[in-house]
Amino acid sequence: MALTDESQVAYGDRVAAIEPGGDDHIPEAARHGTPRKLFWTWMSPNMEFATIFIGVLSVTAFGMNFWQASLGLAVGIGLGAAAHYVLSARGPLHGVPQMVLGRMAFGYRGNALPATFMSVMCGVGWFATNSVSGAFALNTLTGLPKVPALLVIVVAQTVFAFFGHNLVQAFERIAFPLLAVVFVLVTIAVFGKAELGAAAPAGGVGGPGGFLLTVGTAFGYAAGWNPYAADYSRYLPSAVSRTATGLYAAAGLFISCLWLSVLGAASATIASTATGSPTDVFTGNLPSLLADLALLAIAVGAVAANALNVYSGAMAFVTMGVKLPVHTQRALVCVVFGGIGFLVAWWALADAAASYEAFLLIVAYWIGPWLGVVLTDQYLRRGQAVAHLLYDRTYVNHSGVAAFGIGLGVSVLLFSNQHKFVGLIPRQVPELGDITFFVGFVLSAAIYWTLERARISRAAVAA
Repeated sequence: MALTDESQVAYGDRVAAIEPGGDDHIPEAARHGTPRKLFWTWMSPNMEFATIFIGVLSVTAFGMNFWQASLGLAVGIGLGAAAHYVLSARGPLHGVPQMVLGRMAFGYRGNALPATFMSVMCGVGWFATNSVSGAFALNTLTGLPKVPALLVIVVAQTVFAFFGHNLVQAFERIAFPLLAVVFVLVTIAVFGKAELGAAAPAGGVGGPGGFLLTVGTAFGYAAGWNPYAADYSRYLPSAVSRTATGLYAAAGLFISCLWLSVLGAASATIASTATGSPTDVFTGNLPSLLADLALLAIAVGAVAANALNVYSGAMAFVTMGVKLPVHTQRALVCVVFGGIGFLVAWWALADAAASYEAFLLIVAYWIGPWLGVVLTDQYLRRGQAVAHLLYDRTYVNHSGVAAFGIGLGVSVLLFSNQHKFVGLIPRQVPELGDITFFVGFVLSAAIYWTLERARISRAAVAA
């Protein structure tokens, strides 16, 4: 047994221990748990204000009424959850992180491209986004100034990620009952005041474009977890049901995201005079005691989300092949990412709402093409042995890099609809909204299928 294997076996299911290594394969002797634990692993991190604000945006910015917003949210989140099912189910089979599995489609070194996107967009970007909402909540709840409140949130979530997989999983399980109870009470209170039949507010995008923007932002949020999927299922024994693994992960993601985003859409229909930060406006519609509980839940939910964000962001960075001390490489990178995330969040405190809307769509831009390549590769290699490719530094797959790059570049240039950049087609047809992620997914999948289908089939026959 290798030294890394010995360390992983010793780690086992211990909670108060630092997870050794980085992107290593998890040996069977170190596997533990059941697929059911993935339900709260993916419920807890989405029971926070960033999820609520997707629904708020769908009404206030995209011009949807409550029912239109709910449908768009269900479509976008459903697509992200479906991909999460497929990707999570592979964790127990291969026992490696999601970005290591991506090496099949991109090659060992080519995989650094999507790994960089994930490290920056998710490990830092999502970390900063959620830290801001947690800091706002803690600031209102305790009166602590915003920057010290941000520091408290960042330190808490970085500690969980530093210790690693088992402590992160344990925290998600412990946080789940608190978050669920509070948000059930909040849901009852908000729906008691909401005007669900109200017309869409004036000033939003409206029409098919607004609906597609709602789908895109919802997909960007839910699918933002897709590059993490196998990170949290890889410790399960290889004999567990792949169907159960995928279902528990996808159900936790779908239920939590849809629940809280629809709650946000309902809250946006309430006539209110509340002012301040986005969390202040949301809790301003609640009785004082429940408002305080909601603020506490928002702060805890931010920590629950970012424990995963910084852990998996660091994991993606490690898969890029950076040389660090073997036993502590992932933990060290978590600390660095926590520091960078704090600085980015500090910068975003001034205009969190505008930053969040743009960020959600940008996340969807790169994840669409990435999913197109990864899922197509997985389909083409179904039933094939792939373990020999995952850590082979000489293995290359230029087709994946080309398909990803072309799909991303063409879809953004033609269909992006951002304040900073509008693609060629939305300039002529602004009512189209933003379908960049759809185009990126389809185009990258088609290119990869065309380039790799014959080669992968020949490799299977030769084997």
